[in-house]
Amino acid sequence: MRKVMITGVSSGLGAALAERALEQGDQVYAVGRHDNKRFLNQAGYYFFPLDLRDVTMLRENLKEFVKGHEFDLVILNAGQLTEIKELSETSLEEIRQTMDLNVWANKQIIDTLDLHARPRQVVAVSSGAAVNGSKGWGAYALSKAALNMLIKLYAAEKPWTHFSTIAPGLIMTPMLKKILEKTDPERFPSIQRIKEGPIQPPEQAAIRFLDACEKILEYPSGSFLDVRTIESGLPPVH
Repeated sequence: MRKVMITGVSSGLGAALAERALEQGDQVYAVGRHDNKRFLNQAGYYFFPLDLRDVTMLRENLKEFVKGHEFDLVILNAGQLTEIKELSETSLEEIRQTMDLNVWANKQIIDTLDLHARPRQVVAVSSGAAVNGSKGWGAYALSKAALNMLIKLYAAEKPWTHFSTIAPGLIMTPMLKKILEKTDPERFPSIQRIKEGPIQPPEQAAIRFLDACEKILEYPSGSFLDVRTIESGLPPVH
């Protein structure tokens, strides 16, 4: 029986990952602002309420929940997808808030785990936005690019844990649905490309993602890969 820690399980990919892991017989330790009612009183499910945006207190608040657990897999899933708009229209405060949740919260979690739980594997949920440089994805793209480097640096510093970032592909989450409904595809062409491409339901994405977590152990620690890259056995993205 594996011990799996997942952040952000209230909806979308995080909820589907937790459900799939429980179906496989894993123990799931979930962290986030909001719990998911579907997991209430379910055997093997443990939830710790924590606002990951409060990065200054995160380590102190989290340590008792993780202390002594040797996690087999930690999935850093919690994050926010910002409004699609040009970078010049995006305030520094918006960027700061996005970086806090998408990057610095994950730094605090990794540091806390290394001190008190030392996991076997840490996988952060990244995105093709980290390398695509598409118009309008400013704060989100910056945060995912920084997340990829954060994970790569930890891989160099902590060889006892296997680190990686995985882009799960397009998933129909509440965040993405809102973006597609409110963004002008003529002004931001990437929106039209997303609408025309395949978008996975969270349940399908979770199966592929968890399979990818196993296969990525064959790649060097610190790698950034798309699920399609992993499924095809191609080299990692640099």
